[in-house]
Amino acid sequence: MAGAVARLVGAARDIPAADWDRLAGDGNPFASHAFATSLEDSGSATTRAGWQPLHILVDDADGRAAGFLPGYLKSHSQGEYVFDHSWADAWARSGEAYYPKLQHATPFTPATAPKLLSPDPEVRALLAAASASVVVENALSGAHATFLNDPDAEVLAEGGWLERNDVQYHWFNNGFSGFDDFLGELSSKKRKALRKERAQALAGVDEIVRLTGSDLTESAWDDFWVFYQDTGSRKWGRPYLTRQFFSLIGERMPNRIMLVMAKTGGRHVAGALNFLGDDCIYGRQWGCTQEIPFLHFELCYHQAIDIACERGLKRVEAGAQGQHKVARGYQPVLTRSMHWIRDQRFRAAIADYLRRERPAVAAEARALAEGLPFRKASEA
Repeated sequence: MAGAVARLVGAARDIPAADWDRLAGDGNPFASHAFATSLEDSGSATTRAGWQPLHILVDDADGRAAGFLPGYLKSHSQGEYVFDHSWADAWARSGEAYYPKLQHATPFTPATAPKLLSPDPEVRALLAAASASVVVENALSGAHATFLNDPDAEVLAEGGWLERNDVQYHWFNNGFSGFDDFLGELSSKKRKALRKERAQALAGVDEIVRLTGSDLTESAWDDFWVFYQDTGSRKWGRPYLTRQFFSLIGERMPNRIMLVMAKTGGRHVAGALNFLGDDCIYGRQWGCTQEIPFLHFELCYHQAIDIACERGLKRVEAGAQGQHKVARGYQPVLTRSMHWIRDQRFRAAIADYLRRERPAVAAEARALAEGLPFRKASEA
């Protein structure tokens, strides 16, 4: 684009919120200025944590922001949910340094969100090229863009990036009026099993409350922080997100949050954090201080379906991994990431690996779909 200039920006707060959100749109909470600045300002995604902000911004000939690509210089491979540890090991065995690498991702968030933030095709292509240039000019091992939507993935593919796929589990709202309407689409056996599962979970607590907007008090966040720490310590050794992060999102994007909490004896004993998009509810963190049968499934999956039906949302994205979601009506869906590798020999090896991995991942998704609990045509 004539007169356009690409430059690096070292903090999300250095990009005006009006420019960021104008280019990102408001449909996906994870593409928002509020979410990015909350991650950085809270100390969750910072250089000290191994996530050095390195956003690529394109200005037009008049100096107006025309597009940007969120990015981070990574010193490890944690918190990405697209695992490249074997690539890092192979690179190290060749005598080279895999880190730092350039990562275009929403930190700690395995949810598809736009990354090439511009409506202009030329700017989007320039952002992709600028990322590769950063890698070459700084002798980085490569650039990685994870959890991409289809339009962004196609732009990067045209720029020579390599595609990798994985499987997530999403629930789709086929115009259901509520959970019972959804259950009507299931086989009788599965329908009875889920009703029993919900009944047992609800019998184990006094009530389930949903907190959004002004109901997101610091007291509620204090309780959820305890839940999150417990889950984080068991999964990763230490939680990725700081306590301040939750306060900041509660302040900066309260209407995009739905915190589902279970109460017993007047106190919260478990909770699940969800983010609201224009057409989707995104399940993120969960935790508890009291083990109650099936409560995890209730708070994370069944309540999300209830909310999607009530709000007319098209789908539920329940985060990474978890084949147990299939039995609860969540369907296997392929996710897309793209990778630009500087070293040509290593690039050729990864390209060969991905050519073999993609069909295997697709076959896995098809096999998992065979376990969906929906009624067969004959029963219908």
